[in-house]
Order: sequence, then structure tokens, then C-alpha cells
Amino acid sequence: MKSIIVPAVAEELDRVQEFVEAELEAYDCPMRAMMQINIVVEEIFVNIASYAYRPEVGDAEICCEVDEDPLRVTIQFLDHGKPFDPLAQEDADTSPEALLERDGGLGILLVKKSMDAVDYSYKDGKNILTIIKNLDEE
Repeated sequence: MKSIIVPAVAEELDRVQEFVEAELEAYDCPMRAMMQINIVVEEIFVNIASYAYRPEVGDAEICCEVDEDPLRVTIQFLDHGKPFDPLAQEDADTSPEALLERDGGLGILLVKKSMDAVDYSYKDGKNILTIIKNLDEE
């Protein structure tokens, strides 16, 4: 599994996305899946940058591996910030009324709906969020 370690700040988002995109392009990732992954990577990394270490700044490690049989990508986000399990949160209410009043909270729902698997664990002082997306054309 290839990885990069970057400061967990929003300014590093482009670098993180370029790292993941380079891995996916090597396997001719379908454009639809690439777009979904790009949005999810942005959502997760920006949340780490915004909340994991506040008010301090720490590092985030992003690991990416593409398996060929079946063709799928596994991406892990690791940080030493405050323990936080985004999967333990109740899914956001997406009714029209709630959407008008809502200020955030839709990101993890987007992640869960667009990825094939999402897992969270806290081990050795690290938050570990793993996403898996099947890349075979549907």
C-alpha cells in the first residue's frame, strides 16, 4: 500500500487528491468512480484538517492500494487527532425541511452512500478511516 504523510491542513488537499488520482489513473479507473472518490477524499481530508487537531496542526497519512481481482481501491486516512468515529453518528435527515435548516453533517452520508465499504477504528492512538470502492464498470 502506497502512502503519503501531509500536514492536516486544507492547503494540502490538492496534494492528497493528486496522490490518489495517480494511483487510480494507473488502473484506468472509470471517470464516474474517479469523481466519486475525489469528492469523498475531499470530504474526509477537509474534516480531518478542520477538526482532528484543533487548535493545533498535526499530520495525516493517506494510504492507497488498488487490487486487480476484483478491481477495487482501498484508501485509508490515519491521524493522531481526537478520537472520532464518524460512522457512529446518526445518518443525516435528508428531508426537504431538514435540508433547509441543516448546517453541515451530510458529508459522512455522502461517503457511506457512494463507497462500497466504509470502516472506522481507533488503534494505537490513531483514527483509521478506511473506504473501499469497486472500480469494475457496472
